[in-house]
Amino acid sequence: MSGVFGVVAKEGCSEDLLYGIDYQSHLGTEYGGIALLSGKRIYRYIHNISQSQFKSKLYDDYKKIEGKYGIGVISDSDPQPIFLNAKFGSFAICMSGLIENTKELIEMLHKEGHSFSETEDGSANSVEIVAKLISKGEDFVSGIEYMFSEIIGSTSVLLLCKDGIYAARDRFGYTPLVIGKRDNDFAVASETCAFPNTDFKIHKYLMPGEIVLINEKGLSQVRGQRDISQICSFLWIYTGFPASSYEGTSVEAVREKCGACLAKRDKDIEVDVVSGVPDSGTAHAIGYAMQSKRPYRRPLVKYTPGYGRSYTPPVQEIRDRVAKMKLIPIKEIIEGNRIVVCEDSIVRGTQLKNFTVQKLWDNGAKEIHVRPACPPLMFPCKFCLSTRSTDELAARRAIRTIEGKDIDDVSEYIDSTTEKYKKMVEWIRKDIDVTTLRYQTLDDMIKVIDLPREKLCTYCWNGECLAKGNLIE
Repeated sequence: MSGVFGVVAKEGCSEDLLYGIDYQSHLGTEYGGIALLSGKRIYRYIHNISQSQFKSKLYDDYKKIEGKYGIGVISDSDPQPIFLNAKFGSFAICMSGLIENTKELIEMLHKEGHSFSETEDGSANSVEIVAKLISKGEDFVSGIEYMFSEIIGSTSVLLLCKDGIYAARDRFGYTPLVIGKRDNDFAVASETCAFPNTDFKIHKYLMPGEIVLINEKGLSQVRGQRDISQICSFLWIYTGFPASSYEGTSVEAVREKCGACLAKRDKDIEVDVVSGVPDSGTAHAIGYAMQSKRPYRRPLVKYTPGYGRSYTPPVQEIRDRVAKMKLIPIKEIIEGNRIVVCEDSIVRGTQLKNFTVQKLWDNGAKEIHVRPACPPLMFPCKFCLSTRSTDELAARRAIRTIEGKDIDDVSEYIDSTTEKYKKMVEWIRKDIDVTTLRYQTLDDMIKVIDLPREKLCTYCWNGECLAKGNLIE
């Protein structure tokens, strides 16, 4: 995952840029970078932030240079922003999203004479691929449109040049971009939580495929929106920050409603305590508690100063270490109680089993009832890096055990009314060792997000993709 932020400020943008990017930190753990235009020159700074906060690494850099235009990014995989000198001018660029056809694009560009810098693991930087595709255009706008046409997956970009900042949302809208306004200054961000404390107000949600130019003259649209919108539903369930909103819909409000839906279906259990796996399960649990009229308490607390999300690091060993160390059990809240545990999702199930459920059992829980806020994840995400591979998904491991092999057609396991679905859930329940397990239904999840079903990407749950020009084989 990654989150981007850009700002145009007539009195200088560097401080807004630093703090605006920092509010994207929940979207990445590996790299943080900024680029500023000062005079005719673009200055760029990139740091590894895997062992430190973005602010601490970039704090001295942002003071070195001042400019009116700046972009930046928090990334999980690629060092960025990338700088490129194209035939129509030099530019810096950062992106959010995921390119599915990286190998094919690299081969195509190699044949045309392009070369690539390698990342630390020997692969090509996705942002460099994006930059070189854009450089094939006649200008920045045609280059962005060409890049959109060649990429399978999703890519939203911020491009900094002498003209200002071009902001382009992914052509199918999987990844969000939103414009903020403060007097005559503008900002653009992946997450609207960057706006309140920097005094920006939400001005406009960019639409799929829309390209705008932001500079001292203001905001201008240079390309209109596409017909298809497929924003990632997982933004509301897990990925997004609680204080953010997408397409005008609040993340925190959706999560509370998700929890309420889960509680409405729980007519057959009695519990003493409602809890959420912090932090992303907290709002789901609050909604459950409000609906069920059972007390919300915190049997597990997150040591926030030291640990971020256990989901985002790219290496399983690191994910497990963070999951183990960040949650601290409170025995006095746990012992002897029947506990509902609201979780945003079950991806692999290993962290929930080994570092959440086990801590509750070890501290004397009487019963543990797990309630994920979304359906079982069935397909690896092809657009936002929400899930990484089929093999790691708990639901697929269950199906493999039940069927004795991997199967292509999992439709009966997706349908929550079938016996096969019930067998799958029961297998996962036993595997993670809890009293009961009940998932959110897809219909309820879509209902609480409150956007038309055809405007939401639900690929990782049911394998459906409405973006016909971007189907995954």
